[in-house]
Amino acid sequence: MKTIFSKDIEFDLKSCIDKIAADKVFILTDNNTQQYCLPKIKIIVESFCADIITIPSGDDNKNLSSLAHVWEYLSKNNASRKSLLINIGGGMITDLGGFAASTFKRGIRYINIPTTLLSVVDAATGGKTGINFCGLKNEIGVINPAEFVLINVDFFKTLDENNLLSGFSEMIKHALISNEENWKNIISFNLDSFNLVALEPLLKDSLQVKENIVAKDPKEENLRKALNFGHTFGHAFESLSYEQGKPALHGFAVAWGMLCELYLSHTRLAFPKEILLVYRQILKDFYGFYTINCKDYERIFELMTHDKKNESSQINFTLLSNIGEIKINQTATKDEIFEVLDFYREVAP
Repeated sequence: MKTIFSKDIEFDLKSCIDKIAADKVFILTDNNTQQYCLPKIKIIVESFCADIITIPSGDDNKNLSSLAHVWEYLSKNNASRKSLLINIGGGMITDLGGFAASTFKRGIRYINIPTTLLSVVDAATGGKTGINFCGLKNEIGVINPAEFVLINVDFFKTLDENNLLSGFSEMIKHALISNEENWKNIISFNLDSFNLVALEPLLKDSLQVKENIVAKDPKEENLRKALNFGHTFGHAFESLSYEQGKPALHGFAVAWGMLCELYLSHTRLAFPKEILLVYRQILKDFYGFYTINCKDYERIFELMTHDKKNESSQINFTLLSNIGEIKINQTATKDEIFEVLDFYREVAP
């Protein structure tokens, strides 16, 4: 996989397609990216006579039905093992499109063009692909990286504040699992203005953290589990929000999950309280909290037991003893998890 920060998306995309030398080019979009993002690569669509595949937008459409639609379109339109699929959109598109490409005819090549901040730092890079299944996030999938990932921050101009914040939470995660310098740079960023010029160098640093980890452990057998920090609680919050008809953005759920796992890190591994409090204030100022009550505890715990990171029926966490001091394969008892949820409810306004 090669990641390219592009100032001219059409020029760089043409160069990548030429290197792959595909017999046919297909482009996957959703309703939103077809309208707002596809026009930015209009010349590519025309010059390569690309077929456009469109699926409904929204994470609830990252499912088997949408996947089958992509497979069926590729099959009916004579895609071969030498064809290329270009996924242009947010994490739903790059996850589903990457999985479709990885499995169609036992694998065709694909390019990701992430159009949201979250998809840049989370779904589009690192090679994880998949769909949601039986109410569980990314339950079915494979690890298979894109040939290229093309990043152009101009796409972020169409995003609202919440979607920018959703992506930024993953950048906070990368800072916490890396080093003090990245952490200081991240917490110094002005979230009130979200200047994209100022964001780009932080984004490059954030991706470098992820790419360094993935290069050392592409199949998530060891170090790559660091990238799961905040996600054990986070995925449970996210699944619960969908069940309760109040769907939360992925990055917000991870932000809430990181607070829980920082508290668990504090009680289990003496993670510094002052950093925990700084992070709690960031949540209060920009992310808020998902409202839960004690009746939700059992369901949250049950959702956590289904997390695919678990081993030997134990709930698996990545925790921190300090910034950059990663402790993988940590576990907690049900009582400890409920204690964390008590803390979460106490700090939530």
